[in-house]
Amino acid sequence: MTKPRVLISDKMDPNAARIFTEMGCDVDVITGETPEQLIARIGDYDGLAIRSSTKVTKEVLAAAKNLKVVGRAGIGVDNVDIPAASAQGVVVMNTPFGNSITTAEHAIALMFALARQIPEANAQTQAGKWPKNDFMGVEVTGKTLGLIGAGNIGSIVASRALGLKMKVVAYDPFLTPERAVEMGVEKADLDTLLAKADFITLHTPLTEQTRNILSAENLAKTKKGVRIVNCARGGLIDEAALKAALDSGHVAGAALDVFQTEPAKESPLFGTPNFICTPHLGASTNEAQVNVALQVAEQMADYLVNGGVTNALNVPSLSAEEAPKLKPYMALAEQLGSLVGQLTTGAIPRISIHAEGAAAELNIKPIVAAVLCGFLRVQSDTVNMVNAPFLAKERGIEVREVRTEKEGDYHTLIRVSVKTDAGERSVAGTLFSNREPRLVELFGIKVEAELAGHMMYIVNEDAPGFIGRIGTLLGEAGINIGTFNLGRREAGGEAVLLLSVDSRVPGEVIAAARAVPGVKRVMALAF
Repeated sequence: MTKPRVLISDKMDPNAARIFTEMGCDVDVITGETPEQLIARIGDYDGLAIRSSTKVTKEVLAAAKNLKVVGRAGIGVDNVDIPAASAQGVVVMNTPFGNSITTAEHAIALMFALARQIPEANAQTQAGKWPKNDFMGVEVTGKTLGLIGAGNIGSIVASRALGLKMKVVAYDPFLTPERAVEMGVEKADLDTLLAKADFITLHTPLTEQTRNILSAENLAKTKKGVRIVNCARGGLIDEAALKAALDSGHVAGAALDVFQTEPAKESPLFGTPNFICTPHLGASTNEAQVNVALQVAEQMADYLVNGGVTNALNVPSLSAEEAPKLKPYMALAEQLGSLVGQLTTGAIPRISIHAEGAAAELNIKPIVAAVLCGFLRVQSDTVNMVNAPFLAKERGIEVREVRTEKEGDYHTLIRVSVKTDAGERSVAGTLFSNREPRLVELFGIKVEAELAGHMMYIVNEDAPGFIGRIGTLLGEAGINIGTFNLGRREAGGEAVLLLSVDSRVPGEVIAAARAVPGVKRVMALAF
């Protein structure tokens, strides 16, 4: 049997090549090639191991006739054309957890640098000054750390902070009370965290929900003298608002490793007193680079030799026989999970996936993974079909699987239910005769809709003229409506409106819709 051939095209730890060899692959290490040289070479290889330098473009993939897997040693895969890889049947893997400790430690390092004003004190001392009386720092012992995001990296930061005898208050929509107790932190809403924290660190992905989570409005809610650290994603903080808060003295110090635009050649924050920055060094340690190199080698070799799939971004764990049957169900399941994830707030201690009728006869594991993937991807862009169940367990979410072979109103049905503070909430969907997924029930209201693209979700009082008012509002904003999907509990009662639109609905339009008489809730959705 011919051994799988792997090309390592970026510099990485030499032990990665050793792991490929030990696990039964032939490996070549050829780095620094031009795109044209890579295109000429790649046709001979089954696997391509990269970091950030190699660009896996459509042209590279088109030349890669034997390629089965691309492995990225690290998290970001902006240098890989994932849709093109998927179309060609190439698995794309990353190593989302290899940098966790390194990034957490960098956040702690920046926190200490802020507390003792180390960079500026160092600069002045080396300039021949002796500014002993100019730098009065603060202790971290006994202070409150506000943790925005309590996932993998956030939980490591919490552990380190507790070891420093700090108090930790955490805000994370997915953090359950049980998981908070296990971590030793106080679970809180965002406003409570902002009011309590002496230091704030951010450890959340950049989504529509988290963009500018530290806005001018939220920065004003913080305790005077707070110090802020961001090693997560640029765009989580309104940089102009942070500049104003530093200038006014409301924020005592800030340290950023990430910026809204990178490379950050300029920023309103540059030159501001009590501001520290680093050039996205969160993952830059020898240990982290070794970890991700070894992990990607193990994952790729396992796939090429044994067929195992770990941390794949574009394929589920499926056998060749199951894939054709399960594919439309998994599309439906991911849509339902995403819908629930976007519409529910607060901790979700339990999520149940109920397969009814024909769906109950299938392998439910990939369906469950697809639901969790859609649900968790609302908060994290590193979630995939393989790591979603692990992330749900890490967040303390109980996952239940239920099968009912007897048919109900539909020949086949997938229902996703979540336990919330307001009680059990559920959505349900089916497959039409053409195997296309459709939503058929939303929080107890019968409504039929295709979940795709940009949408608006509106809960309102059922009354004459309401649809016209919403249509006029969107028309005046230049937003074209694709479809109206309506449902109501009873005439004159609570109604639900799902609209598909041709473009993202701006925040100001959402705010205007909330002001329409009879509206109870409005949200922008994206699928």
